[in-house]
Amino acid sequence: MTNSLFEFDRNINKLIIGTDEAGRGPAAGGVFASAVYFNDISDGLIQDLSILNDSKQLSKKKRESIFNIILENTINSTVCVEVEEIEKINILNSSLKAMKLACENVIKQLKTNFESKNSIVLVDGNKFIKNFSYPQKYIIKGDSKSASIAAASILAKVTRDRYMDELAQKYPMYGWQNNAGYLTKEHLEAIDKYGLCEFHRPSFLKKHFEKQLNLF
Repeated sequence: MTNSLFEFDRNINKLIIGTDEAGRGPAAGGVFASAVYFNDISDGLIQDLSILNDSKQLSKKKRESIFNIILENTINSTVCVEVEEIEKINILNSSLKAMKLACENVIKQLKTNFESKNSIVLVDGNKFIKNFSYPQKYIIKGDSKSASIAAASILAKVTRDRYMDELAQKYPMYGWQNNAGYLTKEHLEAIDKYGLCEFHRPSFLKKHFEKQLNLF
């Protein structure tokens, strides 16, 4: 799999930054995005990242096993847009903003002219990053096609999971260490019992509360 992911990037024949997000769907916690540029892609690195794929296709243990390898062999950035801003500008705009900031951080570290025709940002999904002055191309299901996007998906997912584990220590009743903020049965039952905390996204819970009201 990994050879084909790196081959995908190689065939584009440009300097590539891949970006992806984690946490669009949950009803608690911020949304994270990472951007990744591979410094030097050796055969050894490809072998070390032989399991690289869309983060959703890998177990937590496998994601963790390649997290540091990606960190150490790339120029990268991970950014979180927190709940307060998600509620103000909506989750899509928050995700794109996190991607924009992460990519701009990597571009600053590259110290090269990224505006040239020989450079491009590959964005996972079907939306362009807004108000972004650099060349970009969105790739549908890019995290299963591009090594750079797949690596970004790993960094974003692992970082967000660790963040939710920390929040779970403060609010153990919601089970965030298990559900990462998604609306599982356990999570919804805890919300009904304990109410919301400052890390919940109220806009994601409107339908649930409307349903609860309709029961009376």
